[in-house]
Amino acid sequence: MNTKDINTYSDIKLTSNGLKVLQKRYLKKNEHGVARETPDELLRRVAKAIAAADLNYGKSFTDLDALEREFYDMMAALDFLPNSPTLMNAGRRLGQLSACFVLPVEDSMESIFEAVKNAAMIHKSGGGTGFSFSSLRPKGDVVGSTKGISSGPVSFMAVFDTATEAVKQGGTRRGANMAILSVEHPDIVDFITCKSNSTRLNNFNISVALTNKFIEAVASNSEYELINPRGGAVVGRLDAAYVFDLIVKHAWENGEPGIVFIDKINESNPTPLTGRIDATNPCGEQPLLPFESCNLGSINLSNMVVNRDGSVSVDWDKLKTTTHKAVHFLDNVIDLNKYPLSKIEEMTKANRKIGLGVMGWADMLIQLGIPYGSEESFEVAQRLMRHIRDEGRSASEALARERGTFPNYAGSVYDNAPDQRKLRNATITTVAPTGTLSIIAGCSSGIEPLFAVSYIRTVMEGTKLIEVNPHFERIAKERGFYSPELMEEIAHSHCLSDVRAVPKDVAELFKTAHEISPESHIRMQAAFQKYVDNAVSKTVNFHNGATIEDVKKVYMLACQLNCKGVTVYRDGSRDGQVLAVAQPGNGDSATSHTEAAQAPQAHPNIKIVPKKRPKVIKGTTESTLTGCGNLYVTINEDENGMPFEVFNHIGKAGGCAASQSEAIGRLVSLALRCNISPDAIISQLKGISCHQPIWANGGKISSCADAIAKAVECYCHGEVNRGHQKGVHSSQYEMADIMVGACPECGGAVEHEGGCSVCHDCGFTKCQ
Repeated sequence: MNTKDINTYSDIKLTSNGLKVLQKRYLKKNEHGVARETPDELLRRVAKAIAAADLNYGKSFTDLDALEREFYDMMAALDFLPNSPTLMNAGRRLGQLSACFVLPVEDSMESIFEAVKNAAMIHKSGGGTGFSFSSLRPKGDVVGSTKGISSGPVSFMAVFDTATEAVKQGGTRRGANMAILSVEHPDIVDFITCKSNSTRLNNFNISVALTNKFIEAVASNSEYELINPRGGAVVGRLDAAYVFDLIVKHAWENGEPGIVFIDKINESNPTPLTGRIDATNPCGEQPLLPFESCNLGSINLSNMVVNRDGSVSVDWDKLKTTTHKAVHFLDNVIDLNKYPLSKIEEMTKANRKIGLGVMGWADMLIQLGIPYGSEESFEVAQRLMRHIRDEGRSASEALARERGTFPNYAGSVYDNAPDQRKLRNATITTVAPTGTLSIIAGCSSGIEPLFAVSYIRTVMEGTKLIEVNPHFERIAKERGFYSPELMEEIAHSHCLSDVRAVPKDVAELFKTAHEISPESHIRMQAAFQKYVDNAVSKTVNFHNGATIEDVKKVYMLACQLNCKGVTVYRDGSRDGQVLAVAQPGNGDSATSHTEAAQAPQAHPNIKIVPKKRPKVIKGTTESTLTGCGNLYVTINEDENGMPFEVFNHIGKAGGCAASQSEAIGRLVSLALRCNISPDAIISQLKGISCHQPIWANGGKISSCADAIAKAVECYCHGEVNRGHQKGVHSSQYEMADIMVGACPECGGAVEHEGGCSVCHDCGFTKCQ
């Protein structure tokens, strides 16, 4: 590709966020961290590298130039993007192009630490790893070689977690792991509860592998067998309903564990003679055999819509063409990849699995005028994914005629099928979370609904910008209800139905994730799963008030609708828990903050006189991070060691935030000096939300008022809820403490989507 040809290429239409993500995470950089390639050069680098695989199949350099241009045009138009390692590493020395890996963990010390080493090599190269720990003997079992006692799978997961934390993936991607344990393992209860403590295993997603037998036992309210993987003996029985309820309870509390229906996954295993599938990649959408990897890519559905004379419809022809090009691209990736382990190269090339998925689904529905979660949306989802599956298989058949079938084709499900389809790839379709890819493409993520119609983004020097969904802005202007003031109002609203100026039909079309019922989330996942070879990554969102029974119903519905796994997230479920404290005069009985707040109040005619302030008073100052900057909370105590007054100082001088925090401090001080219980004050302030929450010190800081409440709570009750001690002044927070709320790198909003967490400002993600 010469310079003259390069100059004829079209410009890439990137949003400001898309450009920022590329600059921060994908472009080549010099030793000072300054980008030394443009987005255009990045795509040309990738296109050139991936097209080169055709030389292995008898194509000429002239053919190569045309294919390179074809791949470039497809990516530059943002019609298709490959997974992040391909964008980062294609055409570069590292050359590791896969996102998904599964490594075996067998029941020996040698295998366990070999897997730790191999995982570190994969994380260093930019990939994520999945493990089944189901082969490890349970805690307390005898170790034959030493006559010692096994510590069990959960203890060894901590070793993997520590190793992952030590590997920073070259500063571009953090390590991500999936741990799966069979529900039949004797340590299953320990596994289900292993992430109850938010400071443990933060580099792992965990999922329980549910068998058909277990589901049947739940349905019949009976017991099921626990099997020691060392020898296969039945070593106990558990009530299936109890275990299922425990899974649901913990998923309700903090989103984990997820579940995978492992027998359903193996029913669609394309190469059963090669091995059984026991694990998936970190987000659960890619089941893989031991030592397999998979290369993913996504079609941007928001670009697959055509408007002909005012009639908007799916552009089926463009979707077909893009699917064929994408399958060709991903098959080439398998050949060009520089694998971190020879065993992975061998297994990957034997099955040649690819995972072509989609992003921009919510945008497509909006353009078609179809509300997300409507019956029509489910019907279109099935038709769309069936089209991609069928055309993907046609493209794979065409490649097989030129290049041959995948080596393990004999004995595969295709070889035994009546039509005996000759395919190049054992699997073709996957719906993965698109995280940073959808930011680059400027579209909605994966098959998720919108997370916000309008939001406030903070840029340099604290400047606030109102970001508005372009489809909503267009419709608002066309229908005459647009105004900058309205956009700002929407940015502060939870949903459009709360905004009176927005017509009801528009509010219905732009429903956000928390307005979609959990059942509709699952039905959408199932609609896509019906025509997906691998699995579908999707988060089922619940509002904070959802019950454990609500989560249970969704899990059962997912099983009934033939989903292969489920990830749920209840809004605010990873916030600090309500702290139960002993009240003076109540002995050892515990009273919640809510109960304290409801204590009898003084008669309104009684004059309450605040205690006078002593001349000298002592106390401590705590620093905590808020969405408005560092907040310094000074708490002084009386002669009895009880809080007496509170002073607050925001790091930024002046302004509304500073005056509001000062006012709160004065009122809190007045209340304390009038003998109001600190717990009653905490209950009134704690949980107050603003538009800019943040995660710090192991918990969510919803607002400055919330931060003040938690500082007082920490002072009164120690480190139970905050994760640090009185008198420790730290405004820093660790990556492991980040959940959902504020991005650890830019402070932007981090959201649950596609089974992962992603920042829509800078592209930070804990997974893909």
